[in-house]
Amino acid sequence: MTLPTKSFPFRLILQQVGEVGLLFGRTIVSVFRKPRETKIFIQQLEEVGVRSLPVVSLTAAFGGLVFALQTYFGFHRYIGIGSEAYGGPIVTLGLTKEIIPILVGLMVAGRVGSAMAAEIGTMKITEQIDALYSLGADPIRYLVVPRTLACLIMVPILTLYGDIIGILCAYFFNVSMGVNRVVYMRNTLLYLELGDVLGGLIKAGIFGVVIAIIGSWQGLKTEGGAEGVGRATTKAVVISSIIILVLNFFLSKAMPESLGI
Repeated sequence: MTLPTKSFPFRLILQQVGEVGLLFGRTIVSVFRKPRETKIFIQQLEEVGVRSLPVVSLTAAFGGLVFALQTYFGFHRYIGIGSEAYGGPIVTLGLTKEIIPILVGLMVAGRVGSAMAAEIGTMKITEQIDALYSLGADPIRYLVVPRTLACLIMVPILTLYGDIIGILCAYFFNVSMGVNRVVYMRNTLLYLELGDVLGGLIKAGIFGVVIAIIGSWQGLKTEGGAEGVGRATTKAVVISSIIILVLNFFLSKAMPESLGI
């Protein structure tokens, strides 16, 4: 019995969700198996972390500047002249909990997720992955695990770095606009809690796992030569970005207002 045509997209979505779930499960199991690919893991730490610093720096800096700009004018217009100095906690909270984790996740998805899909996809179409199977090696442990662990570690670190850059840029913008620096800093330090920063870092770690799993998944299912690699790269970035935005809402909803640290 054939299913109606309208059910095919739904079946396809369920199939893809199942593929990602199975890959994630196999990755978790392979994390605890030996031998561990330490050299590849260190290379991925550099690829994900160090080489992403320029794009994260620019993104966090201008993200902090534009958020500070809008907050400054909002206080100036709707509350009154002189109230701009009390916008520090709002700027800092918004950057650490929402804006910086999302921006870093999207930038890493575009730079690293696409590279993972392209690299693994090229290995797939050139039958290097089949060679790993023939040699008795596990492609999940060899390819996916190091990338997943590297993203899990480095994306929160990049987010913390981005928090610092964004907060500093917001501070210097407000000071340049004539805001009282003492009042601005006092209110920021008074109302900002460590739990707020930690909440953003937890999100970033989850986003890192999503980027690595989706990029690896698209690479492992690549077909059709160079054109297939291009499609896999595009899909990896688009799917990762959408999942990050959707997950951010539900994580923000599920997390307590403050972790109480």
